[in-house]
Amino acid sequence: MKKITNLIYSLAISLAIAPLAVLAQTGATAENKPNPFIETLLADSNLQIEGTRILAEQTILDVYRDIGFRPMWTRPHVESLLRMIKTAPDHGLDPADYSADALFVVLTQWLDNRSDEARARAEILLTESLLRYAYHRRYGKIEANQIDPDINFRRETFKGQAVSKNVHEAMASSSLDSFIDNAAPSGPYYRKLQQWLGVYRRIQAEGGWPTVPDGPTLRAGDEAPRVAAIRARLASSEDLPAGTGNYPNRFDENLKSAVRAFQARHGLDADGVVGKMTIAAMNVPVESRADQIGISLERLRWVGQERAETIVAVNIAGFEALYFKDGEVAWTTRAMVGKTYRKTPVFRGDIAYMEFNPTWTIPPGILRNDTLPAIKRDPNYLASKNIEVIDNKGKVIDPDTVDWNRYKSSVPYTLRQTPGPHNALGTVKFIFPNKHFVFLHDTPHRELFDRPDRAFSSGCIRIEDPLRLAELLLDDPAKYRRSDLQAIVDSRKTQRVSLKPKIPVAILYLTAALDDEGHVTFLKDVYNRDPAVLDALNGPVILEFPG
Repeated sequence: MKKITNLIYSLAISLAIAPLAVLAQTGATAENKPNPFIETLLADSNLQIEGTRILAEQTILDVYRDIGFRPMWTRPHVESLLRMIKTAPDHGLDPADYSADALFVVLTQWLDNRSDEARARAEILLTESLLRYAYHRRYGKIEANQIDPDINFRRETFKGQAVSKNVHEAMASSSLDSFIDNAAPSGPYYRKLQQWLGVYRRIQAEGGWPTVPDGPTLRAGDEAPRVAAIRARLASSEDLPAGTGNYPNRFDENLKSAVRAFQARHGLDADGVVGKMTIAAMNVPVESRADQIGISLERLRWVGQERAETIVAVNIAGFEALYFKDGEVAWTTRAMVGKTYRKTPVFRGDIAYMEFNPTWTIPPGILRNDTLPAIKRDPNYLASKNIEVIDNKGKVIDPDTVDWNRYKSSVPYTLRQTPGPHNALGTVKFIFPNKHFVFLHDTPHRELFDRPDRAFSSGCIRIEDPLRLAELLLDDPAKYRRSDLQAIVDSRKTQRVSLKPKIPVAILYLTAALDDEGHVTFLKDVYNRDPAVLDALNGPVILEFPG
């Protein structure tokens, strides 16, 4: 995020509030008469007010046309807007995007000369600032599919209304702040991350945390001067209670527990041993960690309209699937995601059905890149993987009758793996139809869940406890208890069970997330997606209202 100190933006806010005190003393309020300068100024297609480019000209024109170009801003409204601007950093947003300094200038100009033109300039800039802030809170600063064209999260105007009508309702509400909070609901997960952003910004303001020198690997029982530096570092991030241990240079069991907690929060193997990777994680600057949280808050704003009583989410960077009930995380399980060269996409869908004991039809990409080369190397490959070859009439044929070497990228056959413990999809798959051919499924390779880095798949998401997820989604204890689902699996017969209603699923990418206890976790940017988001957050404001 841009470096804006508390001193700078607090000064800007206090200066902007000062003219409002004068308004109160003089009894000035919004006049009821039309102000022709509002329409005149908005006729300029490149309107700038005190250095701020007015991006929402048409929307602002609609707002004022609807009320006969009468001014609408009063002192309580302005105070509410300035409070929101001041607290924008709590959301990882930049107060400079909302023109606090320019607002101070136009409010002062209006009070100095009391002209209709000065009032019009203030009205337009205030409305522009409100629209920018409300837009960022509801949709995020960044238009997500410009960063990644696969992203298709819902993006609708509040209540499905014209934005101008939203503005009128906001101005007529008893609290502008509360109206924005209602229009841009955040949820418990978002608010908890906000709290952690506050913690890390405070650590940053206090000078950050100490650096741990490089050196040999350290374990419980070791004694060295570097141990004291590790203690200080972990105390600063509250992984180790301050003052723990009577011997600062001794690596005791308390320190080992703190190291393990730190490693778990940073996506590392939690072995309590301080090696190069752990030291590197400790020495990431606090401002970088705060930026990570800010990036995750932005990504959560992108998905903020995917609100449902029940929703499944997958955090690609966290190798984790989550089940949300009533806005709260009700269950989590470990997951595997796509390799770095077969990235799992970020998008939304709706789980329509699940299939127990599924067959697996090999998709074109895997057929081209993996299966066909394997068949050419090993004539017994298909038999060893229980893969059938099916012709265009639906008949299973002998693979030995096919000259596989004549095909380079595709074949005129369907290759399908039979159900069973050998099947690549395991016992159950969860289907949410999408152009990526991505779905959630079981896997026979359960040993890989113990790895801290689980980017192993060809793009789909493998989950550790699929029967528990099936039980949660079906939510029918009379018919689908865990034992009932296990009986279906044991039958080895393929069975499809539809979900009515369908259950939304959101595939996300959060490198700052929350663990089961609500502590912030910092995860590897496995697909290197964070830099583009950070650049855009630090970039210019763009307003593209839906509809």
